[in-house]
Amino acid sequence: MLRSLRAGDAEPPWTRNDALVAGGACVMNLLSYAFFNAPDGRHAVSVAGFLFVALAALPLLARRSHPVAALTAILVLDSAATLIVPLPRHFGAVLVVALYSVARARPGRVTAIAAVATVALTLATQSVAHLPTWQDAVVPPLTTLLVVGTAMAVNRWQAEVAANRRLLADRAVADERRRIARELHDIVAHHITTMQLMSGGARANLAEPEVVRDALVTLEASGRLALREMRQLLAVLRDGDEPEATPSAPQPGADDLARLVEESCLAGLPTELSVHGPRRTLPPTVGLTVFRIAQEALTNARKHAGPARASVQLTYDRDQVTVEVRDDGGGAPPQEDPPVGGYGLIGMRERVALHGGTLSAGPQPDGGFAVVARLPLTTDESDEAAVQHEEARR
Repeated sequence: MLRSLRAGDAEPPWTRNDALVAGGACVMNLLSYAFFNAPDGRHAVSVAGFLFVALAALPLLARRSHPVAALTAILVLDSAATLIVPLPRHFGAVLVVALYSVARARPGRVTAIAAVATVALTLATQSVAHLPTWQDAVVPPLTTLLVVGTAMAVNRWQAEVAANRRLLADRAVADERRRIARELHDIVAHHITTMQLMSGGARANLAEPEVVRDALVTLEASGRLALREMRQLLAVLRDGDEPEATPSAPQPGADDLARLVEESCLAGLPTELSVHGPRRTLPPTVGLTVFRIAQEALTNARKHAGPARASVQLTYDRDQVTVEVRDDGGGAPPQEDPPVGGYGLIGMRERVALHGGTLSAGPQPDGGFAVVARLPLTTDESDEAAVQHEEARR
């Protein structure tokens, strides 16, 4: 009596489907043995023949877990039965299923060895048991090619289906992320607009404490709601991400250009840094763009300028900040297409365009290569950045 598997018990080596496949192949071989024996009557049906045919099907129970071992056992049993009973010429269903299982589950090299061994052993045993005919030399190889070819076609079809499913899943994830990004944009736009209006109303009504109080309460509630909704959406976006082993480092900015220049000098490119105009606290995204453009431009100079010197110039104006990276080398200019692992000129242009700025890059008349990026600034952005800087210092 079979007992049900409890939690923690080992899984059985075969399943009900394996038993059904083995039983079906066994029945087909038995019918072939009983009704398609040699017409000359030299190979009479016997009990021993039935037993050998049935016994040869038992290894199919392990065809999924151990396909090569199952095929080996079937070949041995089939060959022994053909030599002892003997059986009529055949390439039975049991052998077909075993070879198909190997071709489906194992790589091409193993499948090729199994196919050659199957053909060779089948031809050898049938030649010993019977007088060889042209069917003996043609049927086993053709049947083997048909079985292996079918298995390879099924493998390829399943690989294409799996690839299509992955593409559909990735597309669904991308669509969902775009939807969440739109929702996040709507949330930010709505609540930030409300907060701006309330703060402006409070400033315009400083003489009326009650009006100011109501405006500040609305401002606080709107900010709290926006923060909660943004956290919920960001949690969905980050669902499934690997947890960070260490806290993320702060994003670099314009104040980190000195460190970048020092690293460039250590890397073999003498570089100077100059700052013009009164220093200002830049918005985080603008500061990060300044740093990344200088970083990519210096990387390109080290790759393409050859023996050269470079300079990084940061200029603060009233309504914009300009970062300029020049070198005096004679190497080939960087390509328009971004290199593997880098941003390239396309990446720099995208960063600058995101802030509504301009970027010019190209060789100079007096030699060398220059990258100049101009990023516009508004008074509100500067004031907000200054407030954030003061809060960070506290």
